[in-house]
Amino acid sequence: MLKLVKFSRLLSVLPLLFLAGCNMVVMAPSGDIAVQQRDLIVISTVLMLLIIIPVIFLTLYFAWRYRRSNTAATYAPEWHHSTRLEIVIWAAPLAIIIALGAVTWISTHKLDPYRPLDRLDAERAIPADTKPLTVEVVALDWKWLFFYPELGIATVNELAAPVDMPINFKITASSVMNSFYIPALAGQIYAMPGMETKLHAVINRQGEYEGFSANYSGSGFSHMRFKFHGLDQAGFDAWVAQVKQQGTMLNRDAYLKLEKPSEKEPVRYYAGADADLYNAILNMCATPGKMCMNEMMHIDMMGGGGKESAENREKLQYDNRHAEEGIVAPAATVPATGAPARSEPAERTDDMPGMDMQHEGHSMPGTDNGANPAPAQLNNNN
Repeated sequence: MLKLVKFSRLLSVLPLLFLAGCNMVVMAPSGDIAVQQRDLIVISTVLMLLIIIPVIFLTLYFAWRYRRSNTAATYAPEWHHSTRLEIVIWAAPLAIIIALGAVTWISTHKLDPYRPLDRLDAERAIPADTKPLTVEVVALDWKWLFFYPELGIATVNELAAPVDMPINFKITASSVMNSFYIPALAGQIYAMPGMETKLHAVINRQGEYEGFSANYSGSGFSHMRFKFHGLDQAGFDAWVAQVKQQGTMLNRDAYLKLEKPSEKEPVRYYAGADADLYNAILNMCATPGKMCMNEMMHIDMMGGGGKESAENREKLQYDNRHAEEGIVAPAATVPATGAPARSEPAERTDDMPGMDMQHEGHSMPGTDNGANPAPAQLNNNN
């Protein structure tokens, strides 16, 4: 009996443990964009509950009302149709679907991350003379690099912005896809190599908020976190002064060392950064000797470089850029590391027609008589 009492006490404490481990920042955000997204979640949930709750209630009511022992309930075995019931059954869900569709349509355009902000919060518009703060974000393995191009500084795993100032994020990645996410500020936005995504947001309350990657990207993913500080203007100016006082210079050589895979990277400050470094990272040509993607796209737009462009092959091999240095990231895959596959290759059998690597003196594209593997990146040798 004593054991049963102790077990019941344990069960009564379990819900409190679950609640204590919950982070309700998504439902109690501090930025206007996140607030609107929170409201969208609430509205959608309430609209769906307008159907779910009556259905659950009526299911239980009918089971009790028309139970076998209740002889007072109406028994109509020949009943098969009711116009009024059909109208209720179809009209109510249809009305909710229309409402959800309208809310989705409006919110999709209003909360487009590429759309510049038109307000600070529900009660305040953006002043006409307000200049947004631009932050360039780079997802590395496994850390975050932030550039402040207008201030000439950069940081690792720490981000700050003044309260009630619009922030224009430009987001990319150095290797694999990640997801930039500050729940208190706005929804998650993907960071992809060779591409730039955008996010417009504003923080409305001072505080320290959690930021992280919401997309799995390897063994160091769980520690790919950073702090976002919402500060008043004086506090932000002091933070910028601290970065400039304590920081070092972020040039190409320093970036190439920082870019190498590492876990639990500490906060770093850079008092200055090369002006074109972010664009070089975006165009995947921060490594010396690599052709920038915008240059390659310009060549393609002009019709290609012809046979002379064969020399561009090595300049366009991006994915195995660390392989020659012997750097292999944990859990990395081919072709990211240039390492062979871990599983044994399947044995070829003569029962697989059309699988020969050579036919009539020709080889498959990307091979040299079946001996050399294809390059990691396409080139322009047309």
